Amino acid sequence: MLRNGLGKTFRFLGYTVQYGCIAHCAFEYLGGIVVCSGPSMEPTIQNSDIVFSENLSRHFYCIRKGDIVIVKSPNDPKSNICKRVIGLEGDKVCTSNPSDFLKNHSYVPKGHVWLEGDNLRNSTDSRCYGPVPYGLIRGRICFKAGYPVHSLDLGSMPKIDL
Repeated sequence: MLRNGLGKTFRFLGYTVQYGCIAHCAFEYLGGIVVCSGPSMEPTIQNSDIVFSENLSRHFYCIRKGDIVIVKSPNDPKSNICKRVIGLEGDKVCTSNPSDFLKNHSYVPKGHVWLEGDNLRNSTDSRCYGPVPYGLIRGRICFKAGYPVHSLDLGSMPKIDL
């Protein structure tokens, strides 16, 4: 009887580990659901919007200008940010703030992207920390749900700073 109970317990633990590994691979390599917070991508993505990201584009270098991406923050590697790709390697970009009288321009170096928030006056982006290495891109936003987070009970979904 004890042997039968231990067998079921170990079998359950084995299945749990297997499904955990499958879930980890799915979220790491395919994509996932993300809750965005902050005003920097308004009006496109509002505070507490739910977005779906896919992670395959970054592996195949399919990120294009205009895509909204999730990136490891250059300032804080423990957090992720959500920004729009404004320039790819070799592109000429404006590095000045919108309120600056004189506009400065620069070229995006090889292996980097230039990211900006849609809300330029309220965004910490490449104008502050410079070009972002392509390797920091975690995924591309492919769909935005129509429901804000506070209307759903989503518990432990990861939050991304905008």
